[in-house]
Amino acid sequence: MALTSRIPDLLLGRPLATSEERAEHIGPVAGIPVFGLDALSSAAYGPEAALTLLIPLGVLGVHYIVPVSAAIVALLTIVFFSYRQTIDAYPRGGGSYTVASQNLGEGAGLLAASALMIDYVLTAAVGISAGVGALISAAPGLQPYTLQLCLGVLLLLTIVNMRGVHDTGVVFMIPTYLFTATLLIVIAVGAWRVVATGGHPRPVMPMPPMPLATAAFSWWLILKVFSSGCTAMTGVEAVSNGVMAFRDDTRRNAKITLTIIIVLLAMLLAGIALLCRAYSIAATNPNGPGYESVLSMLTRAVMGQGFFYYLTIASVLLVLALSANTAFADFPRLTRAIALDNYMPHVFLLRGRRLLYSWGIYVLVGLTALLLIVFGGVTDRLIPLFAVGAFMAFTLSQAGMVMHWKRRGKAYGRMFVNAVGALATGITAVVVLVAKFVDGAWITALLIALMIAFMLKVKRHYVRVNREIDLHRPIVPAEVTEPIVILPIDRWSRISEKALSFALSMSNDIRCLHVQTTEEPDQICKDWERNVAAPLRAAGKCVPKFEILQSPFRYVLAPVIDYILKAEQESSFHKICVLVPELVVRHWWENLLHNRRADLLKVILLMRGNRRIIVVNIPWYLEKK
Repeated sequence: MALTSRIPDLLLGRPLATSEERAEHIGPVAGIPVFGLDALSSAAYGPEAALTLLIPLGVLGVHYIVPVSAAIVALLTIVFFSYRQTIDAYPRGGGSYTVASQNLGEGAGLLAASALMIDYVLTAAVGISAGVGALISAAPGLQPYTLQLCLGVLLLLTIVNMRGVHDTGVVFMIPTYLFTATLLIVIAVGAWRVVATGGHPRPVMPMPPMPLATAAFSWWLILKVFSSGCTAMTGVEAVSNGVMAFRDDTRRNAKITLTIIIVLLAMLLAGIALLCRAYSIAATNPNGPGYESVLSMLTRAVMGQGFFYYLTIASVLLVLALSANTAFADFPRLTRAIALDNYMPHVFLLRGRRLLYSWGIYVLVGLTALLLIVFGGVTDRLIPLFAVGAFMAFTLSQAGMVMHWKRRGKAYGRMFVNAVGALATGITAVVVLVAKFVDGAWITALLIALMIAFMLKVKRHYVRVNREIDLHRPIVPAEVTEPIVILPIDRWSRISEKALSFALSMSNDIRCLHVQTTEEPDQICKDWERNVAAPLRAAGKCVPKFEILQSPFRYVLAPVIDYILKAEQESSFHKICVLVPELVVRHWWENLLHNRRADLLKVILLMRGNRRIIVVNIPWYLEKK
């Protein structure tokens, strides 16, 4: 038993007291893997998603990756400066929902919230599926187990994240920095060789032949390429949403973390694009024979296929699989912020054993698992759903910041930065939605609408509940009266005696009910006078009423329920207190040996009762043997 009780501590860590929260706060070093893993790992699939759409252009397509990537980096820079200002303005966490709600109103806030929640679920699913997909490209024999591997990685991420923010940062620190360091080394060595050869480097190992052109250039194709490449920007908002996870000075540490993440991501995107053009590396068909990822080809071209190649690919596989961690870090914080405004169930406000908003993690895991199962864990099927929500959230956040600075006055420079960010991300959101609509973005748009409807329904429920239960007057002494106590009795026993003793301490109006299902009188009818009435009468105590309910069809609960409801209707103001005696056994299997009418009676009373009917359980615990 001792070992069993320690298993949760071994897996999830010991429970943390509220006073230990400060120790869970992190600095920039741990903040990069916690909040930046998704953004940094997107360098592994963002450029490849863009290059894949450029395959029909052949050799010419490789040259277009540079201007497309330059546009993405420019957009990333605009978003970076915008979110730095958001961190300054909202030091307690300024996610899109908070900023949009406070500055643009309820509708904009709900749109941002729903878009961001869906984006986080997709972030988790795409990250896991991309990591497993990269593993399968290195070990094709694992392809039949794609879904099982995805769910296994999801389980691993869940266990790690349930240990708390601090432990998560420590666990993910090594793979994050290894991934970043190896790719930067590849980019640095490749750039040096480009300069040394006058812009015409020779790959260390032969590359697959460039595909033949099968289509002509079109701006529509470039827009689709840009929208696919923009998947590399998902996760950028995570730092501004999780400012409170950093140790003091929270704003300074959050801005340092955001700066490092954006600079590293910009270097990776720009470096990959420039080297792909210099080394003439094009994407291969992910569904065709001989598929190889862009990063694999680029690493082989620059460093060869030795130890460093396998170290780099291993870090890519690991980081892609773990990149869903950003969603684990931010989704629970987002659902908590929404629940504080009564748009999500209040269960998202509860903190677990490790000071986490555990229900946010549970829901994220469930939705991610469902998404992986529905789409078979295949990244290409999930990518069309991606990025729409992120850019909608970006746009609403930046537009909200424009209104924030406008109300403060004389902050024209800051307002201009956020206005540029809102315009740029807004245009990008439209482009991404239009370009990917037929391929699956319509599903994201539909889910966003359904999520908004759900949140509005939740809000209406809480408003109605508060309207009905709020009380703005003191208690009325005249309304404090003894209840009518109703006690169903099967037979005279220790359980019945305990319930009746409790009833006598509550009220003088006690009605004991016995349901007679046969024509012969039951034993309790014969013993009532001797065991109950006579002793109480002799002691000068109130004698409860004993009523026999006839049941010719042998129903036991129905007559009791009817009697209780009728008593409530006949009583003008008294509360009806129903005592339910119940035997409590020591082993689960012993429940099978007894009828569970008490449980059913309580359920029916809760369903058919009203405000004046109160149900009280009277348990009798069997002794251990």
